[in-house]
Amino acid sequence: MAAKRFFLLVGFFALLNTCLFAQETSTTSGSYDWRDSSLIPSSRLAQHNEFLNNQYNFPAKPRNQWEVGLKVGTFNIFGDVPSHFPTPGFGVHVRKALGYLFSLRAEYIYGMASGINWKQRTAGYAQPWLDAGYVPGTNYVFDNYKSKVQDLSLQGVLTLNNIRFHKSKNGLLFYALFGVGATVYDTKTNVTSGGGALYNFNNVSPHNDYKERRQTIKDVRNILDAGSYNVDAENDGNARAKLFGNTLRFSRTVGAGIAFKLSDRLNLAIEDRLTIVKDDLLDGVRWQNVTVPGGGRVLSPDYDVYNMASIGLNINIGSRSVQPLWWINPLDYAYSELNSPKHMKIPKPVLDDADGDGVPDQFDMEPNTPASAPVDSHGVSRDTDGDGVPDYKDKELITPTTCQPVDADGVGKCPCPDESCFDGFMMKKGGASDCGIGDLPSISFNAKAFKVSKDAEAVLANVADRLRQNPNCRIVVTSYTCEPSKSSQQLSWDRVNTVINYLVEKQGISSDRLIFKYGETGGDCNTVDLRAAELGDEGPNTVPAPHPNLRRRN
Repeated sequence: MAAKRFFLLVGFFALLNTCLFAQETSTTSGSYDWRDSSLIPSSRLAQHNEFLNNQYNFPAKPRNQWEVGLKVGTFNIFGDVPSHFPTPGFGVHVRKALGYLFSLRAEYIYGMASGINWKQRTAGYAQPWLDAGYVPGTNYVFDNYKSKVQDLSLQGVLTLNNIRFHKSKNGLLFYALFGVGATVYDTKTNVTSGGGALYNFNNVSPHNDYKERRQTIKDVRNILDAGSYNVDAENDGNARAKLFGNTLRFSRTVGAGIAFKLSDRLNLAIEDRLTIVKDDLLDGVRWQNVTVPGGGRVLSPDYDVYNMASIGLNINIGSRSVQPLWWINPLDYAYSELNSPKHMKIPKPVLDDADGDGVPDQFDMEPNTPASAPVDSHGVSRDTDGDGVPDYKDKELITPTTCQPVDADGVGKCPCPDESCFDGFMMKKGGASDCGIGDLPSISFNAKAFKVSKDAEAVLANVADRLRQNPNCRIVVTSYTCEPSKSSQQLSWDRVNTVINYLVEKQGISSDRLIFKYGETGGDCNTVDLRAAELGDEGPNTVPAPHPNLRRRN
């Protein structure tokens, strides 16, 4: 019967595990900050510093909290006499992690078990029954006991589901435990009533059917005087080690449990542990109830064990520490670094750019553009005027639509019925008409900026080429102001100065061929206009800055 109860308890515990597993949650807090040096004990600070400096691959193990637990449950002895169910037990423990999967736990258990045998004893009476005056064959007896058991053990606890590959953490942990310890027990039996009279069990009928066995036990309990469990059960006297007058035995413990996280400080644990004691007298009985020839007794080959199924509340204690390591996934750091690196040294990516136009080959839609050819964001050569000739080949960078199509050099031919269409573009001899440079483009700037952009450099390169082809030409460089302020005047000067410097220093145009004009009105204040000098256009090629001390931004 003891075996059936044991398997029933194990089955119930397994069912409870399954139910709670279905309620697994991931609402636990995130991992600790591995950069926080205050969480690292002094003995591991050297490793921590090497890790932070990328001299060691692994972060140091942080200081983690202790766990203190209190539990209550049912305590039962599985021996020769069936144990009543349930009987009370409680325990306390202290636990400390040695790693993410293994921890040590010191635990104290106090349990009270009792039982009555459903089988009538016919031979092999224990000494207390004989001492009370029971005669085998005349007075039938039913073995019974009450036992108080204390257990102190040191256990290794193995966390079974802490390492997770597809989830950061969960709120439910499974663990197994094993350990060794010492057991002290005091077992009493009830052999006479309070007045010393013998019990008459002869009228109690033993049964084999399970339900009828329960009735037999009930009948025996009604006969027993409940207050008379005051006789020491058989314990071999001084043949066994004693502590405070009670039997002391070495014990081994195995068990399993689940812990459900309530918060970073609290968790609820359901646990079942089985303790094996090399002793057959926990229930005060060691003789099988078997009649053998000559009235002898048969020694039971079994040792008694006791079991405690419990529910407990565990508290994590400790400051400047992370929660106990069995709640932390050791893969947290590695996965967080893969997802969002904060510690890894990641080299700057180098993307191939065969034509050197600044657009990587995998995005370059025109991978063979000549060096220094202006391109767009897709690596395609720019064609500012849309005449079909890329800018790097176009000798007339901006050709009006009316003058297209153009020749192979990008130069258009504007139809004109008579010379009236050249009014305003031609000059008398010695003026712009003799120059022949034609219309010149304007240079655009971003607001508040005076730096020549890449596109503007291409335009100015074309202007310089045309100046070299027309050595008799001079050009006027003009910028405008939007408002009568010092900053606007200085910005206008800066832009003209930048354009002239580029033509002189980068394109090799003589400064004598350039006329400096700034601060004009009536034009686009973000544009510098270039035009051929007409008769009467005179001016310096350099002008002092009007407000040189103004703070400039470019």
